[in-house]
Amino acid sequence: MLTSHTYKIRASEMKDANQLMELDMLVWDACNSPAPMQWRSRQQYLQYCPPGSQLIAVQEDRVCGYVGFHPPTGMPVNRHVYEIHIAVHPEYRRSGVATALMRAMKQYAMEQGIQKLRLRVLSSNPGAVAFYEQCGFITEGRLVSEFRIGGRDVDDILMAYFLET
Repeated sequence: MLTSHTYKIRASEMKDANQLMELDMLVWDACNSPAPMQWRSRQQYLQYCPPGSQLIAVQEDRVCGYVGFHPPTGMPVNRHVYEIHIAVHPEYRRSGVATALMRAMKQYAMEQGIQKLRLRVLSSNPGAVAFYEQCGFITEGRLVSEFRIGGRDVDDILMAYFLET
């Protein structure tokens, strides 16, 4: 568990589900996702994001942000990789929450024997691309014009961070 000046980072718990669902609705939009996150129910959310599948930053009892992670496939030959996604509540952006979450994610992944973190980011979100690069991620590939969002072609950028083992 990582503690900062005003928040701590811990694994998600059942009690966090409602706030995490609300954060998804608040954060994910056409600038950073091909489709907004819309959970039909708490049960559906918990099936996709069970407790412990995210590291969350909390201030007192309020969720400030999270980094979700899961193996990209169910194949044993791919279990050394986590696919991740990160979201920070707008009120906590530029406060170090995302950086602390990424640092905690790297540490947690190493403890789990994970060798690679991978993510996808839209070319229409240059701030996120720059953040991931600052965190040491490299571009592995680019799916050109993968999405048409708001009448514009948007690339899907594949990025990775290799953990030292």
